[in-house]
Amino acid sequence: MKLNTKEFEEKMKKTVTIYEHEIAAIRAGRANPAVLDKITVDYYGTPTPISQVATVSVTDARTLVIQPWENSLLKSIDHAIQASDLSITPQSDGRVIRLVFPPLTEERRREITKQVSKMGEEAKISIRNIRRDANEKAKDMKKKGEMTEDELKASEKAVQELTDKYIKEIDNITAKKNKEIMEI
Repeated sequence: MKLNTKEFEEKMKKTVTIYEHEIAAIRAGRANPAVLDKITVDYYGTPTPISQVATVSVTDARTLVIQPWENSLLKSIDHAIQASDLSITPQSDGRVIRLVFPPLTEERRREITKQVSKMGEEAKISIRNIRRDANEKAKDMKKKGEMTEDELKASEKAVQELTDKYIKEIDNITAKKNKEIMEI
């Protein structure tokens, strides 16, 4: 009986999805609504993401416009953005908040690409940990007599192929994001 790799593949897919979501929030010089994902405002006593209390739109390559559904939230959103690590001063006209993203310096771009690469390495480590768990489970099954030596080898090979596939996917995502950052 060969190891069922389905659950391990699901974990690897989830790791890739989480990584994609994390790097989407990295500011690459372009206005991207995902940079606001981690910022919350107090909405009737509940910390709520900005995207759930306002319309966020991209008006041009460097400008985000945030239009709260309730005018009373304007100040809260403004304060939340200033208190965040976004490093952008919001501009409010009483109805909407504008975030103008300055162009990135060459040095800052290099820092961001290093950060993206580091996050990619962490994602690859997670994938390898999932591989290790799968191989340990296969060895345990062999020890219990649930699989033969050949089935163990086949299982390890299947797990390694999955690992290679998802590590390559992470490398591709990292390269694409770094290219996007450096081209701006």
